[in-house]
Amino acid sequence: MRLIFLGPPGAGKGTQAARIVEKHGIPQLSTGDMLRAAVAAGTPVGIKAKAVMEAGGLVSDEIVIGIVADRIEEPDAKKGFILDGFPRTLAQAEALDSMLASKGLKLDRVLELRVDQSKLVDRIIKRAEDARAAGQPVRKDDDPEVFKTRLAAYNRDTAVVGPYYEQRGQLVAIDGMQPIDAVTAQIESALTAG
Repeated sequence: MRLIFLGPPGAGKGTQAARIVEKHGIPQLSTGDMLRAAVAAGTPVGIKAKAVMEAGGLVSDEIVIGIVADRIEEPDAKKGFILDGFPRTLAQAEALDSMLASKGLKLDRVLELRVDQSKLVDRIIKRAEDARAAGQPVRKDDDPEVFKTRLAAYNRDTAVVGPYYEQRGQLVAIDGMQPIDAVTAQIESALTAG
């Protein structure tokens, strides 16, 4: 099962991806984590990434795709994987499709959590309050101003990725405004549909 989770920040992608990981035993792949691991392991792609990052630059799509390509070859990803937060742009989506095709693979589903963006800031504020009340650290990106910046970047760069997969018949829209368990049920239904 090879999946992509799309949706704006605060839509619940991480929560739902964790549930799929637990139920189906496939890894959730974060490009940030993969970059750090490739740099630490000193892989050829990791060495390229390290040089770019040390120079203060953004890692190119080519390097990120190379890191994803290496990571999905690892034993724990043989049954499948979840890409969360990637692809972030149309160019990355096209490059990902080409890379998967070169390996004889394809995506099984692209799940897009659709939410009312006007209610997301309230959701983020509540998440921060809940974390504080539970004595847990508040995520840096749960600051309303940081969140608004991330949301603007999503709308500018990433919102076009959903329609790309929709045109290819791979996108399943999920109502992300439902209670968490209802979202999970809708996702499970999408995963088991023919």
